Amino acid sequence: MNNSRLNIIGELMNNSYARARNAFTARNAADYAHLAKLQADRGVRYLTLNLDGTARIQVKMEEMLAFLPEVIAAIQEATSVPISFDNPSVKYHQVALKHYDRTKSGTPILNSVAASRDRLDEMIELVAAYDTNVIVMASEHFVAGGTSQCLNAADAHEAAKHFIELLITKAGRRSDQIIIDPGLAPVGADTYGLVNIGLDAIRLIRSDPDLRGVHFVVGLSNFAWGTPKGVREQLENAYLTLGMEVGLDYALANPEKSPGPLPNDHPMVEKLRSALEQGRAREGETQETAGYRQAEAIMAICAEAAPVD
Repeated sequence: MNNSRLNIIGELMNNSYARARNAFTARNAADYAHLAKLQADRGVRYLTLNLDGTARIQVKMEEMLAFLPEVIAAIQEATSVPISFDNPSVKYHQVALKHYDRTKSGTPILNSVAASRDRLDEMIELVAAYDTNVIVMASEHFVAGGTSQCLNAADAHEAAKHFIELLITKAGRRSDQIIIDPGLAPVGADTYGLVNIGLDAIRLIRSDPDLRGVHFVVGLSNFAWGTPKGVREQLENAYLTLGMEVGLDYALANPEKSPGPLPNDHPMVEKLRSALEQGRAREGETQETAGYRQAEAIMAICAEAAPVD
């Protein structure tokens, strides 16, 4: 996998999008093929395939498993861009990888391995058996009695290190076959400094010589969720600038929006950088205080960009 540029994993085949919901409701594999080709023509590196339910559509596991063989075949007839299979269920990946023809499209991605996954050992076995690339969620880690969200960069680093070592020893992966997702919170609602934690985690993991060669991905559409439409794309692209500065090289995103980093001196990059800096706790203050200061700075960016009535 090439880390010299930003690689887009096209996200349009996800029931969060109306076209995908309609295609799934109708069980119309040809519509999935159209969405795949549309994204391939825009230069995506991978195509995510997520048939799971959302707030707008309920989907049963048996419905996904029954449709996967048909839709995978249709996508692979439409384009040779490899697929990233996105689901927390081992069953989903078992069926998806069984019906994926790597002679047509190359190495797929299993998205994702995480501390909270049921049957985690079986998921890692699938990575080995089908020789996949793999996305690791470093936003959660093991704690006594269960799992928990990582609330600092050190915990995310340890989570990434744990899974990288596990995938190398148990699944025979190389570092460059592993993509770390540090998590990306909606910046408009981030009062805990989670965006900074993710950026710091990338920086910390990237600096670890034992983890050299791994890649990094975020779900870009999460970042500007809830902000005014007129500012969302610039906020997303400004984040890409900051993320790529520390090592980000993949983004799960809508290719129709032409996602890409802004110049370092772009006003939105400078505003976002300043707002995130406001979210770092100063000596003697709580993270909550810093978080609300960051939120106010983001609100100011949105207000400034909002159209005047």
